[in-house]
Amino acid sequence: MDMESAAELEQMRAEAIVAAERAGRLIVRWSLDRTYEVREKEGTEIVTTADLRADEIIREHLHSMFPTHRFVSEEVAGPFDFAGPVWVIDPIDGTANYAHGHPYVSISVALVVDGEPRVGVVHAPFLHETFDAIAGCGARCNGRPIRVSEASDLRRALVGTGFPHDRTDLTRPVERVKRLLEHCQDVRRAGSPALDICWVAAGRLDAHCESLGPWDIAAAGLIATEAGALRGNLSPNTSAFPPALNGEEFIVSTPRIFESLSELLKHG
Repeated sequence: MDMESAAELEQMRAEAIVAAERAGRLIVRWSLDRTYEVREKEGTEIVTTADLRADEIIREHLHSMFPTHRFVSEEVAGPFDFAGPVWVIDPIDGTANYAHGHPYVSISVALVVDGEPRVGVVHAPFLHETFDAIAGCGARCNGRPIRVSEASDLRRALVGTGFPHDRTDLTRPVERVKRLLEHCQDVRRAGSPALDICWVAAGRLDAHCESLGPWDIAAAGLIATEAGALRGNLSPNTSAFPPALNGEEFIVSTPRIFESLSELLKHG
């Protein structure tokens, strides 16, 4: 990238951090005061008024700084258009955790240009950590560089995962968890996949696998790959989203276990 675009991306990263941390202060305050409401969303999920207000805070700040950019959010219905510069937002990743007072929650903000993530920020307000990355410039946590683990043996790998909101057929995800338990050191299911993926970036997990939405992986996927992770999908691409935002059967891991873990889960 040229110097001008590098400077622009630095500004976008800085403003995305400001927006995410503002939203984070709001959701922490509302959690402590229990001032939010919980509502059903599409029958299988929940949304809180804190999700909706956090989404507004992020949009308002970024629109004031970049008025020509568009937005895609988990909390706003499609259709989704990723042409040009688009901010992809998940205002609370881990809403079920949030509604139960569980601190493993994150806020995800990514700048995507023509379907390619260029800036990613994942803020964990209860844990006081902010992960970020610019494409081609490495990944950080609270301003310090991070790197994936050196794991090279599946038997010593700690793997994060999750389950779909639609529980009508759990055959495949349950079989995959069984295989992970049989072949890896252990499995973690923490409830905020964007934060799990950032923990892969920081070497706290060795891998994560789960079917996800573009808002789950837009920022975190960039942060992980900038920290040295490999990523992919376990099944052929049938998603309507751009390849870099395709979260169907998503897998991300430290490089030396990526192929063996992918083969293990594909056969599952």
